[in-house]
Amino acid sequence: MMHSDLIDQEDFRERLVALGFPIPPGTSAEQACEQAVRGLNSERALVLRRLIEDLLGGSATLLPAVREAISRTLLPALAPR
Repeated sequence: MMHSDLIDQEDFRERLVALGFPIPPGTSAEQACEQAVRGLNSERALVLRRLIEDLLGGSATLLPAVREAISRTLLPALAPR
């Protein structure tokens, strides 16, 4: 039987906090993404982009709410202009 990492809203929030984003406990994935976007600068955009690449390209399973929040909020904010 294989066990994979499961990334829920709290795991996702903790990863953002570890990168320096001030996301309070109990924040939904959507709210966490919105708060991360508000705090973006070029340095934070780079580390956030790496996190998203790792999450989407890794073996961990993202809960649907986390994946949807990333797709709706973070990917458009990080897209090259």
